[in-house]
Amino acid sequence: MTEFKLAIVPVTVFQQNCSLLWDTAERGCVIVDPGGEPGRILDALGKMDLTPKVILLTHGHLDHAGGAKALKGELDAAMARRGEAPVPLLGPDARDTFLLDGIEESAKKFGFAGLRNVRPDRFLTEGEVIESGPFRFDVLHCPGHTPGHVVFVEKALRFAFVGDVLFKGSVGRTDFEYGDGAALIDSIQTKLLPLGDDIQFICGHGDSSSFGAERLSNPFLRG
Repeated sequence: MTEFKLAIVPVTVFQQNCSLLWDTAERGCVIVDPGGEPGRILDALGKMDLTPKVILLTHGHLDHAGGAKALKGELDAAMARRGEAPVPLLGPDARDTFLLDGIEESAKKFGFAGLRNVRPDRFLTEGEVIESGPFRFDVLHCPGHTPGHVVFVEKALRFAFVGDVLFKGSVGRTDFEYGDGAALIDSIQTKLLPLGDDIQFICGHGDSSSFGAERLSNPFLRG
């Protein structure tokens, strides 16, 4: 069984959970949803002596993807100095392209500086498996909060990154013009909960939980 550690770096005023997941043997790190403040993320990587291997995006909202371009630029420059390959940026599903292209415009509305539009090296689709060192993430398309939202599930570790699909005691917002409440609940009920009550998850904001705890107590999933 892979030994791993997880650290959360809350970024921007949205306190979005940028996640760092690494194996304790090689210290290769998966970065999930760098929504802003790339300097803070770089500092965390340096302090914990982690080697970034891949950046994953669950969806295209500015608070999850706004720092990805700057972070990748800094990491790729460091890799180039060492003669190593760039750090791949993967996800979300291509149906979130319009959100990734609109990050800078959205940032103006909130008075944010430094958030940038971004395109991944590759969009992801349902059924793919992303391998990074010992980690294997199944990609699930879970629309509703955004059209192209994806979830990353590490089945062997019984662990998932769910972005803004599911929260402790709540679910993602769907009151956007592109939101779909029925699709969101269907994604949770048919794709996430059947994976098992024991799966722990990190969400985009707030505390972690498990699929079992939410199945039993989340008011949006009961009845």
